[in-house]
Amino acid sequence: MCGILIKNISLRSETALANKPLIGITLGDPAGIGPEIVVKALANKEIYDVVNPVVIGEKKALEKALELTGLSLELNPVEKPCEGRYRWGSIDFIDLKNLETEIPIGKVSPLAGKAAFEFIKKAIELALNDEIDGVATAPINKEAIHGAGINFIGHTEMFTELTGSKNTLTMFQVQNLRIFFLTRHISLLQACMQVTADRIAKTLFLCEEALRTLGFEKPRLAVAALNPHGGEGGLFGDEEIKEIIPAVEQARARGLRVEGPIAADSVFYLANKGYFDAVLSLYHDQGHIAAKMLDFERTVSVTTGLPFIRTSVDHGTAFDIAGKGVASSVSMEEAIKVAGSYAFRVKRNKRRS
Repeated sequence: MCGILIKNISLRSETALANKPLIGITLGDPAGIGPEIVVKALANKEIYDVVNPVVIGEKKALEKALELTGLSLELNPVEKPCEGRYRWGSIDFIDLKNLETEIPIGKVSPLAGKAAFEFIKKAIELALNDEIDGVATAPINKEAIHGAGINFIGHTEMFTELTGSKNTLTMFQVQNLRIFFLTRHISLLQACMQVTADRIAKTLFLCEEALRTLGFEKPRLAVAALNPHGGEGGLFGDEEIKEIIPAVEQARARGLRVEGPIAADSVFYLANKGYFDAVLSLYHDQGHIAAKMLDFERTVSVTTGLPFIRTSVDHGTAFDIAGKGVASSVSMEEAIKVAGSYAFRVKRNKRRS
């Protein structure tokens, strides 16, 4: 036993692991670049300055990643996260021993999909038991997950269902910019049809709640316009007049600090400059382009509405370069750092609610 659980508050040994958040890092699909970017990220001393990282994965996948990247890091298997040494130069990891046969690198594999899902399940279990303070995930492959007979679309759906959460949202963070999404993986035509006053108002309340959980006491939100120049009073479309403005007014009437609609060609710039704490993007590419043009590699995906913080790289398994040791770990490093920056605040605010 490393600690005891009292009223859902873990008392860990060893001076509370230096008072740094303990972040679980899943390896992602072992056939992709996940293991490579994880070991590369943990070769960066800056990670250990801000978090205590423990990998949830598989020993052979880690050994292969170290071989491919040419890194000389010691592997330290532990049964529980609190047993880790958390010293730069070694990787503390929980070995699920779930890769009985060798996985072909760079190819879709149901066995790899099954292993990736099991890494995620274990991370969620540890977080719900308060053995880790947050989770940062390496990329998974949807085809491999489905090939393994696992009926989830992606990470967010897994975390939502397996934690029993109801109001999860995806938030992008890069530099000082935070972006929520009204709609995501649907056609642009369908997205425009879902720009309704009721939907926008409900999402704004969820955004405000999420920001409070992340530590913003009085969040300032902006809503991006749908049409060029915000519709120019109806000349270029009337969604702003009929749907967005009524939603903003409804939110304001209930105490939210919301501005908008603000033309999409300026609202993200203004938010990054500090005028707003977050922007509600109305469709997928509106927010994705803004974030990735600002800094593609450092864009991090954050899942809000969970009992703990969960972050992720915003890229895929990159089978085309997997196994070559050339994948950049910048996004993985940022995901770990962002998880660490929010971990204690999310847990504290969740307990209050």
